[in-house]
Amino acid sequence: MAGEPIPHWPGRMLGSVYVRSTGPTPRERADHQEPAGLLERPGPREQAVFVHGLTGSATNWTDLMDELKDVVTGHAIDLPGAGFSPAPKDADYSVSGQAKAVLELLEYTGPAHLFGNSLGGAIAVKVAAARPDLVRSLTLISPALPDLRPRYGPVRVAAAAVPVLGEWLASRLRLVPAEHRITASYAMVWADSNGVHPLRMREAIEELRRRDDLPYAGEAMVGSARGIVAEYFRRGRDNLWHQAAQVRAPTLIVHGRHDRIVRPAMAAKAARTFRQVRLLLLATAGHVAMMETPRVVAAEARRLIGETGSGNAPLTY
Repeated sequence: MAGEPIPHWPGRMLGSVYVRSTGPTPRERADHQEPAGLLERPGPREQAVFVHGLTGSATNWTDLMDELKDVVTGHAIDLPGAGFSPAPKDADYSVSGQAKAVLELLEYTGPAHLFGNSLGGAIAVKVAAARPDLVRSLTLISPALPDLRPRYGPVRVAAAAVPVLGEWLASRLRLVPAEHRITASYAMVWADSNGVHPLRMREAIEELRRRDDLPYAGEAMVGSARGIVAEYFRRGRDNLWHQAAQVRAPTLIVHGRHDRIVRPAMAAKAARTFRQVRLLLLATAGHVAMMETPRVVAAEARRLIGETGSGNAPLTY
């Protein structure tokens, strides 16, 4: 087992959502006896925004943000109703509604390198297609782009999206101990859940217990599930694959061979669809490569950031 993982990045409310940003960790402050105010210290000029997947949060990006903190100042969003972000006032958990929250963050940071995992990947595609001026590069990790071939994970999401059934499932799930739910979730999204550090496992369990006490937690999960399922059946100009073809930003797409949620074979369709794309297939990863193999993902992301940062000429693939 690797050494003790770093603490999660500190956060604050920015508008209607909670955002965690890179800066000195509590451990670094203690080691160097730096004042707490150093959290406001300016980081690298290049900005990056990170968008998590269904049932995830900003903390899914902690380790990747650490790997990249010397080249970008990172900002990981808790999507509306997730993590420490409150429920949206309009109860809009659609992909378009969540994309608005990401766009608001990008308008705060200015042009940035955009990262998305799973549902966050679908959101990132919609954002990059709509506002190319705000996206320098796009890194998608197991993006949830439409694929109608049934898999166990997506079938569970589709069940949660069914009217009435979704609410019933959410209420029943809360009766299952948090330890069991987290163990089952990690077994689904990691290639090998034995690789999860015990501290990260305890943090996830404690966070799920906290969310169980929130009155809107079930609504957020069901609403977000319905949002991504609706995208899978959307046609015409609003279809996510159509929007992917409009993305101008150089794009890195990462898949894990052991992904049980998104078929790694979708990388081939992505290669035919995105204008400027580079593919990375990881032999030892599952659905959350940024958590499983952050150093490997960071190496490719660092390369893309170096080629597409401010002041660089447009990249030719």
